[in-house]
Amino acid sequence: MDCSEEAQSLSDEASTPMELKKGMSIFLDILRRADKNDDGKLSFDEFKAYFSDGVLSGDELKELFHTIDTHNTDNVDTDELCEYFSQHLGEYENVLAALEDLNTSILKAMDKTKKEYQEATHLEQFVTRFLLKETTSQLQSLQSSLECAMKTTAEQTRQERQAPVKPEVLSIQWSGRRSNRRLQRNNSLSPNNPLLNLVNSGLFEEDNQWMTQINRLQKLIDRLEKKHILIVQRQLSVLEEELEEFRLALQQYIDCARAQTGCLHVAVQRLANESRFILYEFWEQSNVWKNHLQTNYSKTFQRGNVDFLETPEIMTTMLVPASWWVLNNNN
Repeated sequence: MDCSEEAQSLSDEASTPMELKKGMSIFLDILRRADKNDDGKLSFDEFKAYFSDGVLSGDELKELFHTIDTHNTDNVDTDELCEYFSQHLGEYENVLAALEDLNTSILKAMDKTKKEYQEATHLEQFVTRFLLKETTSQLQSLQSSLECAMKTTAEQTRQERQAPVKPEVLSIQWSGRRSNRRLQRNNSLSPNNPLLNLVNSGLFEEDNQWMTQINRLQKLIDRLEKKHILIVQRQLSVLEEELEEFRLALQQYIDCARAQTGCLHVAVQRLANESRFILYEFWEQSNVWKNHLQTNYSKTFQRGNVDFLETPEIMTTMLVPASWWVLNNNN
């Protein structure tokens, strides 16, 4: 085989579509959307316009482009996209495969709905509408969680690039003003609230027992001065006949919440001689807590409370300085 025949053979091999694994069809769709001139491949400008995320620099995007362009054609095709990303998918390989199945299932269901809905009974039509609404709700919940994850990861990377933090121990004298930090809290929490009693039980007093930890953690406290954690208080009055079922549901909810990223602590208190519970949740940020509310386990607990509770739950929130949490958990 001469050089021209070998070059032609390599060219034919490069242009032969690879067999896509389950879930990889998403990259066909990506290329169709990113390929503005419809030539079946992505130039660097098209690649940059689609893949730029506001975090990678232009030089980094160019480096990524040439890494993916294994055929060295100054263009990226579907095979190259699939080959590159398939090496880095991890758990998302299962996610993309599931999405492919979900897309097929939904299209089949919609096609069947279109054919049968008009001739169905009123009750059957109701069930169809109900299932459509619930399916939409579940998809929106997943979308909300994914969008929150996207924003969080992008913001984390920006912060790491702008101000990399190096561990450092400083010895700075205790300033009296720090003992006067005030809690930012919801006005519905009374001064007699047991959580506030816990927070105010000598935590900010200028006591000698704190001096070593305070000096050691001073710089970390300064960095967290303008950051806050969210504390959520939930009061739940349970029907006597539903008490056991509620306790099981509550334990399952607490176990799931504690395993959630961004959850610092969960505690529950049952008031003496009453079927009333007070649940305390400590979250790193407000948006982390809002993301938690969209999870399936949180929604399941909320739905169960409709049957378990004698009256609607009372939920209040308050913010405390993140430095308080650092001090409280390093004593």
